[in-house]
Amino acid sequence: MNNTRFATAIHIMTLLSASPQDWLTSEWIAGSININPVIVRKELSVLRNAGLIISRQGKEGGSQLARKAGSITISEIYAAVKNTEVLGKKNLNPNPVCAVGRNINNHLNVLFTETDKLVSEFLGNKTLQEFTDQFK
Repeated sequence: MNNTRFATAIHIMTLLSASPQDWLTSEWIAGSININPVIVRKELSVLRNAGLIISRQGKEGGSQLARKAGSITISEIYAAVKNTEVLGKKNLNPNPVCAVGRNINNHLNVLFTETDKLVSEFLGNKTLQEFTDQFK
């Protein structure tokens, strides 16, 4: 993943975890991350669709965790925002006449799948609460 989506999502989730009783606004969250609130709202929507947060609109609006931080794994957050392979993208049109080019994507598929599984397993052993506790 060669972007900041995971870092933004984990920042959002950590803020929500650190203030479980508060309804945090996208503007307040954006101030902590130092990014545009529109980006925060986009990621909040993704996290809400994944069932990780709840939100309410209006004057008393904001977002909270949908479950206790101890029951949310980092791998769930990763899965919610993952949009590329950990190792990047494959070349779409390798040369089919070349012995390597003809078979590279088949072998890369295995490598990518195994790497993604390792990352998910590693992150699955860590909870949002454990991550949040580092900031106390």
